Amino acid sequence: MEAHETAESYDPTRYERPSVTVDVVIFTLLNQELHVLLVQRRRWPYDGYWAIPGGFINMDESLESAALRELEEETGVRDVYLEQLYTFGGVGRDPRTRVISVAYIALVRSDAQPIRVSDESTDVRWFAVRELPTELAFDHDQILAYAISRLRSKLEYTTLAFQLLPEVFSILELKHIYEQILGEKLDKGNFYRKIKEAGLLEETALMREGRGRPTRLWRFKPDRASDKQFVFRWREDRTTL
Repeated sequence: MEAHETAESYDPTRYERPSVTVDVVIFTLLNQELHVLLVQRRRWPYDGYWAIPGGFINMDESLESAALRELEEETGVRDVYLEQLYTFGGVGRDPRTRVISVAYIALVRSDAQPIRVSDESTDVRWFAVRELPTELAFDHDQILAYAISRLRSKLEYTTLAFQLLPEVFSILELKHIYEQILGEKLDKGNFYRKIKEAGLLEETALMREGRGRPTRLWRFKPDRASDKQFVFRWREDRTTL
């Protein structure tokens, strides 16, 4: 019978240790359309291919710290709120070694986040979700598809979409964000009614001048930032864009 392991007798080389990476799927609204940030790889493997920003974690950092570090190093994007998306661990997903990747998702305003190329890539660019490169590196097409699906489902029970808005906005602007993420048209009257019933907004005294009547501007209630209890239920209001 094998002796019980102790702190002194434990051998860390007894078990194989796969590598761990983090990938960050980061979305924005650009030219009134949903975009995702991709980097073009400079080195093997998949040199020349577009990929989701990410990389290997260090032994002394947490997963989220590694995700924030890699995102800033590879794209210049920093100080964003990340949510863990899923863990991808298919055998053979990385030709270098056995690699398990923990993916994160984030939404940012593109005008608040200048991007830059790192020494590990040849380009960094926002791509419209409907016009992605034909083939992405590794299994990043699967990760991105999962991220888009999760983003759409989260609209019904979180305030995630508000991260794409300025401090004050019109309800029409908010409706447009929801339509771009969902890829579907929402009924105007039902959207206005449901978003107000959710109690997430407060009316401001500000108006925006336009060609027609001035538009009332709203802001997100700060005390509802962490509220996960509301449910929007858009499904009966949708028509395909």
